Amino acid sequence: MSGPAAKPFGPVQRIAAGVLDVGYVDIGPPGGRAVLLLHGWPYDIHSYADVAPALAAAGYRVLVPYLRGYGVTRFLSDDAPRNGQQSVLAADAIALMDALGVGGAIVGGFDWGARTANVMAALWPERCRAMVSVSGYLIGSQAAGEAPLPPEAEQAWWYQYYFATERGQAGYAAHRHDFARLIWRTASPAWRFDDATFERSAAAFDNPDHVAVVIHNYRWRLGLAAGEPDLDGLEQRLAAFPAISVPTITLEGDANGAPHPDPADYAARFTGKYLHRTLTGGIGHNLPQEAPLEFIRAIEQVDSFT
Repeated sequence: MSGPAAKPFGPVQRIAAGVLDVGYVDIGPPGGRAVLLLHGWPYDIHSYADVAPALAAAGYRVLVPYLRGYGVTRFLSDDAPRNGQQSVLAADAIALMDALGVGGAIVGGFDWGARTANVMAALWPERCRAMVSVSGYLIGSQAAGEAPLPPEAEQAWWYQYYFATERGQAGYAAHRHDFARLIWRTASPAWRFDDATFERSAAAFDNPDHVAVVIHNYRWRLGLAAGEPDLDGLEQRLAAFPAISVPTITLEGDANGAPHPDPADYAARFTGKYLHRTLTGGIGHNLPQEAPLEFIRAIEQVDSFT
């Protein structure tokens, strides 16, 4: 079984950035090339507990923030919408880079983090030196979310429909740790994580805004919740499924049990230097934690594309 990293991942710092007080890890030489690593749901910064220190040791400045609704990240105002739509997460990441004085970074992510990296690369390519995206091109739109899928594909999204109900919101609020453990098992069926590894990440779900942000994210996708009007222009651009021109490596695990597109379906979306790699050996959805050496290799290789 895999267990928590033997060495400390790094101190969690905090900084005001946009509408958030962001908790983040910042390790490696301050003058190193910046790498911004974004986690998914229901995971946290510890998906990069092995990746980040190795990249820091290789000379990169590695930034790993808790997304809104996770860990110690908090909204600066009680009145701020607990919004989880795709463009706002990317705006958060850009605001963090601004607050830290980081002009550009290699951006990497999986799940929500991959979608956020995609949005950043599509809307702010000048801020993204290169990208590593697990499961490829994940930009969506509410209009696309209205289109029905084949029954087997719909079944894989069961939790999205559960979250569309008040019962689902209450159930997730009451049982978020058990819910997350179920997702970990089904999304990575071959990953034999231990209790300590899970609990280390599950602590991040006790954030007071976690449930609201998660529920809004999935309801927004189905058009059941409105986004922020100030973001409508960004979402309109994303609804056209823009090409991504920054150098990119996409990764996929051969045992990813979560809903994900086929690599052949998104390859044409990447118009810059591009490479795809499918990892074998039972690698599931949380690829950076299940195959850290391969993720590190991808970051270093995509850096060479620039």
